[in-house]
Amino acid sequence: MTDTSTNLPASFKQALKDNRSSVMWIGILMAVVGAVAIIFPFAATVTTNYMVGFLFLFAGVLGIWHSFSIKGTGPFFGALLMGLVTVVAGVFLVSNPLEGILILTITVGLVFVFEGAYQLFAAFEFRPAKGWGWMLVSALISIGAGLLIVSKLPGTSLFVLGLIMGINFLSTGLSMIMLSRAVDESA
Repeated sequence: MTDTSTNLPASFKQALKDNRSSVMWIGILMAVVGAVAIIFPFAATVTTNYMVGFLFLFAGVLGIWHSFSIKGTGPFFGALLMGLVTVVAGVFLVSNPLEGILILTITVGLVFVFEGAYQLFAAFEFRPAKGWGWMLVSALISIGAGLLIVSKLPGTSLFVLGLIMGINFLSTGLSMIMLSRAVDESA
């Protein structure tokens, strides 16, 4: 079989071959998480809000703690302020889930657009390697999902975040599975 991935850097091809199994299993797990989020979009939306809120709380507390380890230096107040702002953001998300969901929905919509733009660029970089079309499809889905999220606010924010995240995870998982299979076939 001819290797159609001649445009890929040798180091990237070798890394894919060496980690093919990991890429495939991560893709499978992402696809399963995506399917569960699609089936239960409200639960996925609420779970996302609380996870991000608690992560912000944790990161903020660590930031405040870190700021006191550099007390007496110029960056102390900046580090302390960032830690406090992060804690406040976490408390807001956890204590105001509906408003937090709206803010997260806007943020995730923008992230999906930027993620899709990156995947689009990467897909054309990998072309004509076998499986590059799956990355192109994933890019278009990510961009479309991001635009859909921000265009239907605020009414759909209770379920659209979980649903769109599910679709994104599912498409990314499938693209990783197909990429790992393509590497296996070209070996």
